[in-house]
Amino acid sequence: MKKIVALILFVVPFFLAAQETNEQLWDKANAYFTTEEYEQAISLYETIAAKGEESAKLYFNLGNAYYKSGDVNNAILNYERAKVLAPQDEDIDFNLKIANQFVVTKIEELPQPFFLRWRTSVINKYPADTWAYISIGAFILFLLLLGLFIFSRVVSIKRISFWLGILAVVFSGFTFSMAAQQKGKINKRNHAIVFCPRVTVKSSPTETGTDLFLIYEGLKIEVTDSLNTWKEIKLADGNKGWLPDSCIVKI
Repeated sequence: MKKIVALILFVVPFFLAAQETNEQLWDKANAYFTTEEYEQAISLYETIAAKGEESAKLYFNLGNAYYKSGDVNNAILNYERAKVLAPQDEDIDFNLKIANQFVVTKIEELPQPFFLRWRTSVINKYPADTWAYISIGAFILFLLLLGLFIFSRVVSIKRISFWLGILAVVFSGFTFSMAAQQKGKINKRNHAIVFCPRVTVKSSPTETGTDLFLIYEGLKIEVTDSLNTWKEIKLADGNKGWLPDSCIVKI
């Protein structure tokens, strides 16, 4: 009987520790970060992420902890993950720019037409949930204006509600499209960070493929195709090629 009691007393604390809530883990991780115990903070942040928790704040703090610990690659990875969820956050952009200064490979992005830049800036103005709420609000306004148009007996009110209703439903469709595109970016995740210290990009998905160019760790790339253990990647300057999937981690 004494052995059973001793076993319970030994196991229960570990069971209770395993049942810690994300809020408790978050507070502990932040406390470790404050006292500059970055490895412990990283471990707890990663534990929260492993439970399926995903937020810009979590990835941002995790990126900060990795950066403070000297792991620039994982810092960039988590800043990029945070940026996907909160593309409008200036703090994320600033820290990402600081971390990217350590990336050896410098890429000059291809210039985009002004309307594409404008479209991207509009989409990134809000996260997917905010665009969805705006779309729902505009549609509710459309329904109210539709009711006003149907039941009102005043001609001027019917005319105004008709045109405002058209604007509301068009705006609802436009913002729904913004929400869908932001959500698509979150689900698709077709960008990655290079983690190999340096890797030669090949012309084909084989070791015998022609060497095209050399890239270094920390670089953000777009994954455009996959074949077995190889990934076709595209750089911001338009260059394309193949590299082993073991050299990259998806954002």
